[in-house]
Amino acid sequence: MATHTMRAIRLHEHGGPEVLRYDEVPIPVPGPGEVLVRVHAVGINPPDWYLRDGLSNIPPEVRPKFDLPVIPGTDVSGVVEAVAADVEGFSVGDEVFGLLRFPSFDGQAYAEYVAAPASDLARKPAGIDHVHAAGAPMSLLTAWQFLIELGHDHPSPFQAAQHRPVALGAGTTVLVNGAAGGVGHFALQLAKWKGARVIAVASGAHESFLRELGADEFIDYTKSRPEELVNDVDLVLDAVGGRDSSRFLRTLRRGGALFPVFFGEYDDAETAKRGVTVSGTQVRSHGTQLAEVGHLLEAGTVRVAIDSTFPLADTRAAHERAARGHIQGKIVLTVAQ
Repeated sequence: MATHTMRAIRLHEHGGPEVLRYDEVPIPVPGPGEVLVRVHAVGINPPDWYLRDGLSNIPPEVRPKFDLPVIPGTDVSGVVEAVAADVEGFSVGDEVFGLLRFPSFDGQAYAEYVAAPASDLARKPAGIDHVHAAGAPMSLLTAWQFLIELGHDHPSPFQAAQHRPVALGAGTTVLVNGAAGGVGHFALQLAKWKGARVIAVASGAHESFLRELGADEFIDYTKSRPEELVNDVDLVLDAVGGRDSSRFLRTLRRGGALFPVFFGEYDDAETAKRGVTVSGTQVRSHGTQLAEVGHLLEAGTVRVAIDSTFPLADTRAAHERAARGHIQGKIVLTVAQ
């Protein structure tokens, strides 16, 4: 008789890493348009700890609704275990990866099994293992939708105008702030793939890692202020964002753009005077785009750097690692088979 329960990490209350509980829950049943995935690895992302904290950093009017207890997580790599009758294109045994149901906070990925919308999934690139595949979806799609192709027409909750990537090529210079993190290390690689010159900003410990990924120039923000060293940049991709983001406006040429991944405060008068654009978007699940970036992962054109891995039962330790910062690449949870 097959077991009908699984292990999953759930939040019963909001708080620090200590509120993550390792529970026994029913295995989900895939609904219409869904497949059941036996999870091999789960990527950890900032929205996971925003949810754990109760989304207190998101303005109440755009805050998604959810009920406790909740299983956090959006990024999975695993194997298809069952397929709803109406799903075409996937069958039992397929290796898949995906960003599930984002921007809702209903991915439920921190678990041994997850019911996943087929449209959020792509075939896992054969050349990389489940740990590396699980590190890709949210961060790589964020970099892709900011820099290469938005791929949807949903308005951002953070701005009225539709986000538009800027053309990158041999004549363009891109500065990536927070270049060693999940989104940053992918943004650096995508800009290099497009032929741009890339200036990477991170702490000194990450210099050799970022040069290995192709950074043309490196700035250690603990020793110098990038906004005093750099000017005439075409694009700043700020993977840190927040309060200090506007200092990067002065690194841009007229006509340049600042893309903050996490919104900050910008003065419209200043951006107008400088003749620059500030634009962002909110990453969205997109299986077709993931299949496209999957080819880059398959070819080794883009690689996933893994900071550390933790067993699912030790998710608390993984969140504590995230809170300490200075992450190089991605933190991934592994699920024993």
